[in-house]
Amino acid sequence: MSRLFFLLAGWPLGVLHPLGAALGWITYALSPSYRKRLKAHTDKAGLSASQRWSAVAHAGRMVAELPRFWGRPAGMMLGDRVHWVHPEVVDQALAKGKGVVVLSPHMGCFEICAQAYAERFGAVQPMTALYRPAKQAWLATILVHSRNRQHLNSAPATLSGVRQLLRALKSGQTLGMLPDQVPPEGMGAWAPFFGTPAYTMTMATKLAHQTGANLVWLRGERLDFWQRRKVGADFVIHVQAIGAALAQAVQQGDPAQSAAALNRELEALIMQCPQQYLWGYNRYKQPKAKMLTSPPAKDPAA
Repeated sequence: MSRLFFLLAGWPLGVLHPLGAALGWITYALSPSYRKRLKAHTDKAGLSASQRWSAVAHAGRMVAELPRFWGRPAGMMLGDRVHWVHPEVVDQALAKGKGVVVLSPHMGCFEICAQAYAERFGAVQPMTALYRPAKQAWLATILVHSRNRQHLNSAPATLSGVRQLLRALKSGQTLGMLPDQVPPEGMGAWAPFFGTPAYTMTMATKLAHQTGANLVWLRGERLDFWQRRKVGADFVIHVQAIGAALAQAVQQGDPAQSAAALNRELEALIMQCPQQYLWGYNRYKQPKAKMLTSPPAKDPAA
C-alpha cells in the first residue's frame, strides 16, 4: 500500500484530481450512510443541489491529492504553486510576539495550510500542528514523515501531545488545529453549527485565553484548471483575522460562548466556498466518552 501511495505522489494534479472526482462519486454511489449524511448536512446549510454534487467531487479530489503533499520530498518547495491572499494578517499576528493559533477547517486542501505556513513563515516562527494518529501502521509511518518538516512539527492528540502544544505556544511558536474536529468528551462544548448543536473544540480558545496568543483563520482553496491558468497557482491560501465577537469571548474565557462564536465564524468561512467543505464528515457525532490519554507504555515483559 505504501508503494502505491508514493507512486501516486509523483502524479500531476491534472491526473489526480479527475481520478479523485470519480472516486468521490463511486463512494457516494456505494455508501447509503454517506449519501444520507451528506444530504442532511448540506440541507442544514441551505446548499443547492449543484453545490452538493460539487462537494461530492471535491471530497474525492481531497483524498486523491493527499499523496502529493504527504509524499512530497523534504527539499521540494511549494513555491509559486500556492498563492496567498492577505498574508499580512499572519505577519501582524506574529509581530505581537505572543504566539499564534492557526485554525484550518476541513475545507478544500486543508493539508496544505500547515506546509505552506512553514515554508513562508516558519523561519520566523515554526509551527506545531495537532493531529490524530492513523490506525494503519503503514499510514502512520507516512504521516510522521509528511507532518514533520523544516519549521513544522506535529503533536498527536494525546495528553502528551497537548502538553507539547502548550510548551510550543508558551515558547512563542505557532499552533495548527482543525477547529471543526469533534474532540473527546470533556475537551469541548455544545454549540450551534448550522442550527444544530455540535460538540465543538474549546482547546484553541482556551490556549489563546491563557497565553494571549492570536487566533488566525487559514483556508486552502483548490483551484480548477481555468482558475489555475488565471491565478498562476494550484491553490490559494486565504487568511482572515478573527472577528470582534470571538475575540471578546476568548478574552472573557467562557468556553461555551467561545465555542458558539467560533462556530458562527466557521459557518461564514465555509459559505465563502461551500462546495469545498467536507460535508461528509460526521460533525454532529457524540464525542468519545474518554479524555485524551498518553500513548500506552510498552509492556516490559513482552
